[in-house]
Amino acid sequence: MKHYRWSSITEEQVNPNVRRRYLNAERMTVGRFELKAPGILEPHSHENEQVTCIISGALKFKFKDGDVVARAGDVVQIPSWAEHGVEILEDTVAIDVFTPIRSDWKKQQA
Repeated sequence: MKHYRWSSITEEQVNPNVRRRYLNAERMTVGRFELKAPGILEPHSHENEQVTCIISGALKFKFKDGDVVARAGDVVQIPSWAEHGVEILEDTVAIDVFTPIRSDWKKQQA
């Protein structure tokens, strides 16, 4: 068992609109994102299944078969390799869970 506090995990500035903190467990990565509106995350895909929980704010997820607007209290499940982009509609805090772990993110120790 391990106990973490988000404020104790190193924050990364991903781009001018996105900051993240994350931790890697044995088989998953959990990230906390702060996203500033307006902003865009370009379409991308990854091997990881992703579950995004919107804590506050609003994001528009853009998929090949349509868009989904997610607001506080909503959860979006994204399958492995599904191409998706994001439009930041409002300043947003989101928690992302990825499995398997995000090997493309630098490993951090809290």
